[in-house]
Parts: sequence; C-alpha cells; structure tokens
Amino acid sequence: MPLNRYLTTVWISLLASIASSHPVQAAPALPPTPVIVEEVGRQAIADTLEALGTLHANEAVAITAKVADTISAVRFQDGQAVSRGDVLVEQTDAEEAALLQEAQSLAEEAKRQFDRFKSLVAQGSASQSALDERRQTWRTASAREEAVRSRLKDRLLTAPFSGHVGLRRISPGALVSPGDVITTLVDDSKMKLDFTIPSIYLDTVTVGTRIEATTPVFQDRQFTGAVTSIDSTVDPATRSITVRALLPNPDRTLVPGMLMTLELKRNPRQAIVVSEEAIIPRGAKTFVLVVDQAEQPHRVIQKEVALGRRVTGRVEVLAGLAVGEWIISHGTLKVRDGAAVTIQAIDDGSRSITEIIRAKSTADDPLTTNQADS
Repeated sequence: MPLNRYLTTVWISLLASIASSHPVQAAPALPPTPVIVEEVGRQAIADTLEALGTLHANEAVAITAKVADTISAVRFQDGQAVSRGDVLVEQTDAEEAALLQEAQSLAEEAKRQFDRFKSLVAQGSASQSALDERRQTWRTASAREEAVRSRLKDRLLTAPFSGHVGLRRISPGALVSPGDVITTLVDDSKMKLDFTIPSIYLDTVTVGTRIEATTPVFQDRQFTGAVTSIDSTVDPATRSITVRALLPNPDRTLVPGMLMTLELKRNPRQAIVVSEEAIIPRGAKTFVLVVDQAEQPHRVIQKEVALGRRVTGRVEVLAGLAVGEWIISHGTLKVRDGAAVTIQAIDDGSRSITEIIRAKSTADDPLTTNQADS
C-alpha cells in the first residue's frame, strides 16, 4: 500500500475514535420570546372627508321702514336679545290713529243701522233691498277700518323671529323712507355651515351625516353638527356640490361669516381595528402575528391581512382577522412564524407601552413587590 494512502487511512481512523469518545451535544432550545399582545376587537369608525365652509345665521333679516315718516321711539339697544313680536321701532302715527277712530265710528254706526233695518224687515216695515244696502254699507265701513288699522300697524316695526339685533342705524326724530335699514336681526342659536364637496362623494353623504368643525378663532374647541340639506345641482365647472350643515350655538360663540375647517364623517361602521405597530409590511402584502392561545407554550402564526382606513395610531383590518384573537403588538421584530412566545402583558389601549413595561417590571421585582405589600 502506498505510504500516503496508508497515512490517510490512519488519520481517518484516529478522528473516528476521537468522535466516538466525545459525542456532539445538541444545541439547547431557545426560551420563548416575551411579547406584548392585544385582543382583536371592533370599534366605531368612519371615513373622513375634509372641507372648508362659511358660517351663516340660521335666520337673518334687515329691519327696514315700510312707510315714509319720522321715528318717534326706538325700543332696542345694540346687540339686544329680542323675542318674536317685540316692538323695535315706532314711527309717528298721530294721523293714522285719528283716522282709525273715525273709521271705527263709521263702522259702528253702519252696524247699528244694519241691526235696526234687520228688525224692521222682520216686522214688515222695511224692504229687503234696504236691508241689503245697509249690510253693504256696514261691510264697506269695516273694510276701511281694517285698512287704517293695517297702515297704523306698518308704523310699528316688530321682530319677525327671536334673535339678537345688530347695531342701531337711526335715532328718534329721523325721517326714514321705505327700504331704509334700521338694524339687522339674526337668529344665532343655530348656525348654518355651507361647504362644497366633490360630487364623487355624493352617494356617501346624506341628511343626518355627522360633521366636526374647527375655526382658527377658537383653536381649542371642536363644534359638532349634522348635514341638513344638499343642493340639487352639481357645479359643472368644479364638479362639486354644496352641502349645508347645522351647528348648535347656544352660547353665541360662532358668528356669521366665520371660516371653518370641517371633517365629514361618512360611512360610519363597526370595524376591526388594530395598532399600527402590529402590522408587518412585506412588499405589496401585509401580515400580523397571531398567538395560538390553545397551545402551550404559545406559538406564533403569521397571517396575511387586508387593510382599510387608517385612524390615529390604528388601522382598519378588512379581512384576515377575527374578533377575540391575540396579535403581537410589541415584539414583532423578535419572533417569526412558528416561534414560541410568552405573554408579558395584554395591551387594552388604556395605558401607554411605557406604563405597561414599568408595571411589568414592578410586578417581577420581588423587592418592589414586598415593599408594596408591606
């Protein structure tokens, strides 16, 4: 046998004897990875559409004079709250008051003549034609009385609805003509918010759709309301449509003309929503790590999910998850599909991750626990 071949055979035999006397030890199994999970549940969400709108008073009117005459009395102060029917301004009415007394006297006399002829006709002492003539005279006198009463009423300017008057623009003694603006009256207990949206969203906006609006004037406040009406035509130039919402304004915070930024809540629904930290993107697909609750130790199952709308810190899951499942929300980078995990805590959204970890550390520290018990 050649010397080289002989040495090779001896070396292989030596290695085999050494291996048989020192068997290879198997690598110890890794302990389960600690993770934080959250339970899959549903919550109310809606699609949000942002828009800009302008505020208008629920009702607004300019109080104007109806007849040409002087102002005898002003019954309101700037910015005063008034009720429907309250007298705001009185115009000079001495002539109309005298004419009314005359018309009332003529009407009363015509009524007496009619009643007297009515009894004479019943006795056969007067003709029916004479009675009809007295009836016509009475009706004419009554109509004249109503006409004078109406002209007298035109000299009293009253509030057509409850609200707040604006600035006074006249003074007692001023001569006004029909159409002259004396003040304005607005009903600002509710405010109309007009805004436009693209017509492609028209099928998702209906009367009653909820909105949330803010204004730079009150940056720390949010105003809520609902859609009350939708315009009947689409603007052919912008392909948008005007929508009107109503906002309660009991404290008169909002003022007509304000610009507001609003969020329109469309398609409200109960949806499965999970933390964004639980989502694992891989190319065009997204996954979550589901914990098998029945197996001990717990094992991880990777599931592909379809995502929908994103809200602050959370995302809607359209398919791939069921209510009640546990998914890993913190620790996804440490585990893989099929790995063993141990549940450190269940994140229910009531505490931050820092508070959860601090609470877990406190519970695991015997010294801290004993001090707390004592």
